[in-house]
Amino acid sequence: MTIQEYVERGRAAVDAIKDYTQEQVDKLCYEGAKIIYQHAAELAREAVDETRLGFYEDKICKNTDTPAAFWAYLRDKKSVGIISEDKETGIIEVAHPVGVIACVTPATNPNVTPLGNFMDAIKGKNAIIVSPAPRAAKSTTHTINLIREAITKCGAPADLVQVLDEVTIENSQALMEACDLIIATGGSGMVKAAYSSGTPAYGVGPGNPPVVLDRDYDLEAAAKMTVVAVGSDNGILCDGDNLLLYPAEQEKAFFDALKKEGVVLFEDKADVEAFGKVLFHDGHPVPELVGKDAPVIAKAAGFDIPADTKVMGLKIDAVGRANVLNKEIMGPVVVLKSYETFEEAVAMAIRNMEESGGIGHTAGIFSNDRKHIDYYAERIPVARVLVNQPTPDAWGPSTNGLSPAVSESCGTWGNNILCENVDYKHLINISKVALPLDVEVPAAEELFKD
Repeated sequence: MTIQEYVERGRAAVDAIKDYTQEQVDKLCYEGAKIIYQHAAELAREAVDETRLGFYEDKICKNTDTPAAFWAYLRDKKSVGIISEDKETGIIEVAHPVGVIACVTPATNPNVTPLGNFMDAIKGKNAIIVSPAPRAAKSTTHTINLIREAITKCGAPADLVQVLDEVTIENSQALMEACDLIIATGGSGMVKAAYSSGTPAYGVGPGNPPVVLDRDYDLEAAAKMTVVAVGSDNGILCDGDNLLLYPAEQEKAFFDALKKEGVVLFEDKADVEAFGKVLFHDGHPVPELVGKDAPVIAKAAGFDIPADTKVMGLKIDAVGRANVLNKEIMGPVVVLKSYETFEEAVAMAIRNMEESGGIGHTAGIFSNDRKHIDYYAERIPVARVLVNQPTPDAWGPSTNGLSPAVSESCGTWGNNILCENVDYKHLINISKVALPLDVEVPAAEELFKD
């Protein structure tokens, strides 16, 4: 089937549901989420086996938590017809579908990214066509076929969600050029291609979150959340911790807390350098080690560690380009650097993103000092600052107020048009109906008099 045929089928499907009510649209949204939830373990197994990325049990959690969080967020939102009316301003907002949306999805999340794209899109009566990562084509296709099965049982056209059966660079590019909107989740090259396609696009920048541990925060709590952030799905989350900055005088106590949580630490400079040599080649991550278990990475560097190790910590002596390990590792590894003053820690966090990547994406802080939190937030160039939470919670679980998303945009820092999580609101066009107001217009001379 040609790309044009995919797009025509998508447009026909959009036309078929043009008169759907909010209730009918929400039913499709719900059933799509439910069927992925019901097949969570099966899809997780398939994803790990096919991609060789991540951790099976964590993928199950992704496949259950994501549909639940998305549906909990979307179920009471208006997205069809008149969605708001402000009597004070006289503005009525009316929602319109965007049309057919091209979704380019990554190998790291072959199940939940297509699901999230579908739920946000169908909420606005759109269709999606997914171009999966080649190494995740089987798992992504299975995900899409399950959703197609679910929505057809509701009487909706299956072609509201499609997946390319032949994944090539040429087909992906043609798809992006032919659709009405693009959601590009993946590497910088792919995002750049989306932006250059001539079609409006939402892209995401690369992650590499720095985290600052403040002096007043409980070390054991910080250690627990660090393990969650770094170890989840073997560290392939773009919003997972990479650099953790801690108070110099608390090094022993914090390292003891990390060890208590099962983290294997490497403090010797030569040992740490060995990891840099195997994890990166010519400044780029070694693909064979991306998303692998901690013992596998350790073995490649010449070390034997316990088989159940989830996270490794590497002590470094400089941030930014001074050490290749400051780049996004995409594995269950956190680099650790001490600081003397809080202001120094913030400066190092900023420098690390500017020199080693991740600017615009996400940062974290463990602190009970509101002044320090504000100081950090006012200076750190990111779209999301996670306070006393694992940084992967940037995706928007119910435990914070961020909207659930499978694409986290990075603002102009990351060369993105958005500075927030991509959700259903970004996949509808909104007409503003302006009613006349019975108001007194202020005189210019009154506005500008000294």
